[in-house]
Amino acid sequence: MNGSCHHCAGTVSLVERIGRRQTCLHCGADLHCCRNCGFFDAGAHNQCREPQAERQVDKERGNFCEFFAFSDRPAATAPPSGDARAKLEALFAAKRRP
Repeated sequence: MNGSCHHCAGTVSLVERIGRRQTCLHCGADLHCCRNCGFFDAGAHNQCREPQAERQVDKERGNFCEFFAFSDRPAATAPPSGDARAKLEALFAAKRRP
């Protein structure tokens, strides 16, 4: 089974359970963290769909959550800020024209 790192979207090959101190081989980010968990949901209470999980303040740092299950969904990557800025400026430029 493969997953991807929340930080760099690098592929993570899963052979065993992800340990508390395991890090991404590509960027060094913690792998056993909320952002890599299948229960992570930014819109849910405490950003977690598991109702019994304890609240984790830092979602990108390693934790001891007993419910952690490494997500096999691809990591969401944000568009480059320059691209977003160009689209925003084009939108406002179009509105300024008579």
